[in-house]
Amino acid sequence: QVQLVESGGALVQVGGSLRLSCVFSGDAFGTYAMGWFRQAPEKEREFVAHISASADRIYSTASVKGRFTISRDNAKNTMYLQMNSLKPEDTAVYYCAARPNWKLGLNDYDYWGQGTQVTVSS
Repeated sequence: QVQLVESGGALVQVGGSLRLSCVFSGDAFGTYAMGWFRQAPEKEREFVAHISASADRIYSTASVKGRFTISRDNAKNTMYLQMNSLKPEDTAVYYCAARPNWKLGLNDYDYWGQGTQVTVSS
């Protein structure tokens, strides 16, 4: 059974940086596409970024382009989200997600982590 464990969330000031990690276990990491999502209080969960199994396809939502970078290390079974120039509106619980790489779409994921809290203070 695939398991995902996020870490790296914290309280940070506006303009600061954080790097989130997502450790994958339970199957062959290199055959899964991965994604980051976030959910702010009283808001619906939203897509943040996606990376294919071999990292040849990367997508991110417009609000984080130029500030957030998704990456993965298949040798370490780990995905990352480098977040720079953080804004108060980035405050949310961040979730990592996984799906087999052959699946299409950016919102159809099979496995989810428990989330890690990111709070950006002004």
